[in-house]
Amino acid sequence: MKWYYSLLGLYFLINKSQSQDESIFSILTKNQRNFVDNKEPVTTTEVSEEMTTILYSDFYSLPSTESISTSSSEQPDLNEPVEDEFDDEEEEEEFDFPRHYDLERERYTKNDKHPCKRECIKGEPPKTCFYHFKVEEYESMSKACYNCPYNLTDCYRPDCIATDGVQRSLVVINRMLPGPSIEVCHNDEVIIDLENNLLEGTTSVHWHGQHQKESPYMDGVPFVTQCPVPPKNTFRYRYVAATSGTHFWHSHSGTQRADGAFGPLIVRKPRESDPFSKLYHYDLSEHTITVLDWSHQLGIALFTAHHHSDGDNKPPTIQVNGRGMYRPFPSTNNSLIYTPPASFVVEKGFRYRFRIINAGILNCPIEMSIDNHTIIAISSDGTDFMPAEVDSLVTYAGERWDFILDASADIGDYWIRFRGLMDCDERFTSAHMAAVLHYKGAYGSGYPPEPLSYHLADRGGLVLNALNAPANDPSSINAPDLNSTIPPDESLKPLADRKLILAYDFNPIDNEHFFKKNVYGFTNVSKRHRILTPQFNHVSLKLQSFPLLSQPEDIKPTTFCNHSQLQDCKDRYCECTNVVELKLGEIVEVILVDIGIPYDANHPFHLHGHQFRVVAMDRLGSNVTVEKVLELDEYGLINRNLKTAVVKDTVTVPDGGYTVIRFKADNPGYWMFHCHIEFHVELGMAILFKVGSHTDFPPVPSGFPRCGNYMPALTNVKPSSSTSTTRTTTRIPEPKENEVNFGQTWEYNTTDISSSNEDKPSVISVSYWWPLHKQRTSFAISLKANYCIIINSFFIYYFVNKT
Repeated sequence: MKWYYSLLGLYFLINKSQSQDESIFSILTKNQRNFVDNKEPVTTTEVSEEMTTILYSDFYSLPSTESISTSSSEQPDLNEPVEDEFDDEEEEEEFDFPRHYDLERERYTKNDKHPCKRECIKGEPPKTCFYHFKVEEYESMSKACYNCPYNLTDCYRPDCIATDGVQRSLVVINRMLPGPSIEVCHNDEVIIDLENNLLEGTTSVHWHGQHQKESPYMDGVPFVTQCPVPPKNTFRYRYVAATSGTHFWHSHSGTQRADGAFGPLIVRKPRESDPFSKLYHYDLSEHTITVLDWSHQLGIALFTAHHHSDGDNKPPTIQVNGRGMYRPFPSTNNSLIYTPPASFVVEKGFRYRFRIINAGILNCPIEMSIDNHTIIAISSDGTDFMPAEVDSLVTYAGERWDFILDASADIGDYWIRFRGLMDCDERFTSAHMAAVLHYKGAYGSGYPPEPLSYHLADRGGLVLNALNAPANDPSSINAPDLNSTIPPDESLKPLADRKLILAYDFNPIDNEHFFKKNVYGFTNVSKRHRILTPQFNHVSLKLQSFPLLSQPEDIKPTTFCNHSQLQDCKDRYCECTNVVELKLGEIVEVILVDIGIPYDANHPFHLHGHQFRVVAMDRLGSNVTVEKVLELDEYGLINRNLKTAVVKDTVTVPDGGYTVIRFKADNPGYWMFHCHIEFHVELGMAILFKVGSHTDFPPVPSGFPRCGNYMPALTNVKPSSSTSTTRTTTRIPEPKENEVNFGQTWEYNTTDISSSNEDKPSVISVSYWWPLHKQRTSFAISLKANYCIIINSFFIYYFVNKT
C-alpha cells in the first residue's frame, strides 16, 4: 500500500494540475509522514521499473533520453537531434536574455568548457580530469571591475568579483567567486594541483561529499590527513569521484571558506542510472545555486574581534553565486542602482534539475522559495529519495539538495528569494537576498516588479528541512520523513554494534585561548565579553602538529584521549586529541543531543569519509538533558526509521532536541566529524573517528609531505677550540601544563660570554615557553662585555626565580 502512494505521486507529478495549494505531492508527503513508523522498503530498481511503465505512456512532452544533453548550457530544439558541440556565440544570441545579464559571465568556468564537463554515457570509460587551483588574496570591486555597476557589462569582466557592491578582501581560487566548478562523471579520476600563492598562511582543500575510499590522504584536513600547504608550495590532490551527486569543495584551513575559497563539485551519472531522469528535461551547469551568509570583512578579523573583544558575528546579508544587491550606488537621476543579482534562465513548458549548495559560515540557515512556483526535492547530499513537493526549502551549512522546477508559470521574471534564519533573522540583521528566475521570451527590465524584503521571503506553506521542527509537524517535512531509494542495508539492523552519545552546548568556562583566569577570566569581564565555548561532551578537539594518518610513528601512547579520561571538564576548559576508535565494519549509531540552554542554535554536523542514515530527529523543548534522551530511548519512545531512512553526510539537530544517525565504519582512516559552522570547528567542536588500525590504511603516498615541531634538546655545549667564547647552559625543566598560566611563563636558557675584550659583543639568549603549543620563541641580546656580567646576572636571578 505504501509504494502505491509513491507511484501515485510520481504519476501526478507528470499530469498535475496548476493548483499549488491542492497539489497531490502535498498529500503524498503527508501520507509518507503518516507511515514513517511502518514503511515498506523502496528499491531503486522498483522505482525505475514502475516509473518507466507510467512515464513512457503518459509523459507527453519529454523526448528520448538520447536527445537530451545533461551538461550543455544550451537548451536545444527538442524536435531536432542534439549535437555534442555547441557554438557559444550562437547560444548567446539564441537565448533572449535580459539586457543587463551576461550569462556567459555567470558560468563558473568563464565559459571555458572543460573536457570532463560532458554528458555521461553508460559504458563509456572514465576520464582523467586535470585542474589547477591558484589560491591568493584578492579584492572585490577591484580595478578589474572598471565602472561596475554604472556600466553593468563591467560587472562581468574577467577577474571582476563584484559580490554585492561592497569592497572587501578575499581569499579566492583562480580569481573567481565561487571558485571553478568541477563537473565530472561518476568514477572519473580527478587531479587538482593546489598552488598556494597567499602572501601568508597555509591552505588545504576538502572535497566535501567525496568519501576518499582508498585515498584518505586526499581528504584535505590539516594535521589529520595531510600537512597544510605552505605559501609558494603546490600540493597535488588525486582521487576517484566515486560518490555521484551534488557536492562542493572548500578550504579546510582557518576561515578561508568565509573569504571565498569554495566552489561546486558535481559528479553526474548516466541518465539510465538516475531513477528520476524521466521527471526533468534538463540538468544544466548554470542551474547550480551556491548560497552562503556573507560579511564584509575577512573571516579572521571577525573571529578575533568576536572572541577577544565584543565583535559582531551576525552576517548582514546573503550571497547567491557570488552576487547580491546590498550596497546602493547613487545615479545621476537621483535613483539608486545595485550590482546585478544572479539569474537563472528557463523556457516555459520544460522541467529543470536545480542543485543548491549551502557553503554557509555562521549560524545562519537559509530558506529558499520561488515566487509562483513550488519545488520538487529529489536528492540530498548526493543520494536520492522519493520526490517531495514543497513550498520552501531550508538548507544548513554543508548541505546540498537537488530539486526539479516545473517552468509552467506565465512567461516573465520571478524572484528566487532567500532569507537567513537564527543569527540572520529579524532579531539581528534580517539578512535576505534574491536571484532572478528569467523565462525565455520575457521582456522588460529583467527585474520582477514585486518588492523585496525579509518578511516577504517567508513563503509559508509546506517546508522541507524546517528549522527546529518537531517530529510529526504537519507543516514541515524533516529528514527522517523522507524515503530513500537506496535499499535497506546493514546499517538499519535493529541494534547497532556501537552506540555513542555526543552531547553539546555552549559552555561558560575560562577557555584559555580567550581568557586568563583571575586576570580577565570569564567571570571577571563584562557580559558582552563572555564568549561561550561550543564543545562535544565538554571537550574541545586539539590537533597535533603532524598528520595522524600519514605520520603514525609520531603518535605517542598519550596522544589520544576522550571525555571519560578527563576530570572536572564541566568546570574547567578541557582540550585534547579526541579520537574515537571504531572497529572496521561495525555499525555505529550516534545520538546527537543539543542541550540548548544558553540560547537557540542549530548546528549542522558533517561526517568525513562516510555517509549515514538519518533514522530519527525531534525537538523536545527549548532545552533537554542527556538523561532525558536516554530515558526516552530506554522506553522505546525514539521512533527510528529502520526501513527507508534517508542517506546524507550533513545533518542538523533541533535546538533542545536530538538527531540519531547510523553508518557502517567501512572506510579505514582518520575521519573528522564536526560542526560545519566555521567558527565552531575552529574552536574545536569536533571529534575524530579512527576506523580500523594503521595496518588497514592504504600506504602513504611516496614523497608525501611531512611536518611537525622542531624541538631539539637543550644540552651542555662544549666550547669550540677555534674561539675564546665560553658557553654556559642552565637547563630549566619544561613547566607542567596544568601549572602554567597561558602566555606567562619565561625561562632563562643560555648565556654566551665573550672574552674580556670589551669591544667584542656578548650574547644573551632567552627562550619564551608557550605551553599551549608546546613551543618556544627564542631571542638574543648582543651587548659589550663590560655590561654583560651585570645584565647576565639579572637575567639569571630574575628568570630562575620566576620559575
